[in-house]
Amino acid sequence: MFGNSQIDVEKEAVRVGSVGDGAIPGDTFEYGNSMYARIQRLAGKFNVEQRGIERVPEDERDDTSLLNVGTMWLSANMVISSFAIGLLAQKLFFLGFVDAILTCLFFNMLGVLSTCYFSTFGPRFGLRQMVLSRYWFGRWGVKLIAVFNVLACIGWSSVNSIVGAQLLHAVNNDVPGWAGIMVISVGTLFVTFFGYKIVHAYEFWSWIPTFIVFLIVLGEFAHSGAFVNLPMGVGTSELGGVLSFGSVVYGFATGWTSYAADYTVYQPVTQSRKKVFGAVWIGLMIPLLFTEFLGIAIMTATTINDGNNRYMDGYNASGTGGLLAAVLFPPLGGFGKFCLVVLALSIIANNCPNVYSVALTMQVMGRWTQHIPRFIWTTIGTVVYIAIAIPGYSHFEEVLENFMNFIGYWLAIYEGIAFAEHFLYRRSMDAYDASTYDQPSKLPPSIAAVFAFCCGVAGMVTGMSQTWFVGPIALHAGEAPFGGDVGFELGFAFAFVSYAVARYFERKFFGR
Repeated sequence: MFGNSQIDVEKEAVRVGSVGDGAIPGDTFEYGNSMYARIQRLAGKFNVEQRGIERVPEDERDDTSLLNVGTMWLSANMVISSFAIGLLAQKLFFLGFVDAILTCLFFNMLGVLSTCYFSTFGPRFGLRQMVLSRYWFGRWGVKLIAVFNVLACIGWSSVNSIVGAQLLHAVNNDVPGWAGIMVISVGTLFVTFFGYKIVHAYEFWSWIPTFIVFLIVLGEFAHSGAFVNLPMGVGTSELGGVLSFGSVVYGFATGWTSYAADYTVYQPVTQSRKKVFGAVWIGLMIPLLFTEFLGIAIMTATTINDGNNRYMDGYNASGTGGLLAAVLFPPLGGFGKFCLVVLALSIIANNCPNVYSVALTMQVMGRWTQHIPRFIWTTIGTVVYIAIAIPGYSHFEEVLENFMNFIGYWLAIYEGIAFAEHFLYRRSMDAYDASTYDQPSKLPPSIAAVFAFCCGVAGMVTGMSQTWFVGPIALHAGEAPFGGDVGFELGFAFAFVSYAVARYFERKFFGR
């Protein structure tokens, strides 16, 4: 089950190389005693998932549990990284409490929709998200998307491991940032190395201790009386702050879109799409709102001006970890440190989808990447994000804000193109032929998608608001000099409209 059921490696290798990426039907590869076959046989002995981006046959889709679907995202978001998003409302965008809460609520509701919707494609077709994207971007255009997705997976993992390392440093100042990053990264690799089944098993339970610790944090902070009901702002500065913080929240919530179907491909084809959608929605919204609301509330305590603000001192000393230490250590002592270690290790649950999916995305890049087993790409991805996270440890706030905006930007463009193709041209699931996923001649030519992606980038640039560049439209969406970030909204709109027009002519000329 789950891709480990005695796959015939030699036959699978021949099938993988049969069509696509320049191969012609009937082309085969002699893997019987090749390095690829030997590695796969060795992996099979340790129950490592051997299947990559190949379609999952219907008779192997025996994961019928909707709890598996929901808890996958519940655990991945009931983590300290989600909490850290809430801190940015006051720290970077100077929002009050109520306006930050409302911004968080509405932009999360918007951000999760695409992940929920595309998760319903997994049971129907048994194809991973990047492979499904071929039906919208074509065989060649999807490689561009795959590049962005690899950057996203690596970037997510780097940012998350930095948060976890901050917590470990707050527990013990003798633990350097690089050591904390290594602990989290190795733990994540251990889970993802074995594949889909182990990832789901880990995510099924890992939210429980983290949720308990967050409840303890909530209780201790409420008891401290340190909450400050920061007033809501007004005018163009408030507009800019809401839009910019909303962009960050949206980027975090929608960040799972590009690998949504990866975690439902073993659900049976008869599984209700509405139930899958609902399970994912609940699994995302509950932890996102709970943790981000908590972060917004606790960050207000850093504004107390009494000359001895332990919350601000803790945040300045060790970021997110130092702030939580200020909440837990004085009243709980050693047990508070234990709670922080649990939260630090929760990063593993958050990184698992990123590290597992980066391997599948790499296999979309070309025929040669598909011939490297998934678990090897998983290992390579881990090494790369460690190399990025260690030097980025001391610049976390800037890394987090810029990266969240990058995620929101490119995924909004991706969603604009995908939704335009699906809702305007295909209109139903019956319009997809899953058997053609590896046949370039039966997929879109990629011209409309690449054109629309470029138009989406143009829209993004006009609406983005970063410390290093402010677009002309963004400048009028808030108070100068930074305005308000509307990059993801414009990126989506430009991509959707331009694809809708260009795809009409592409279909008329190419007939596919």
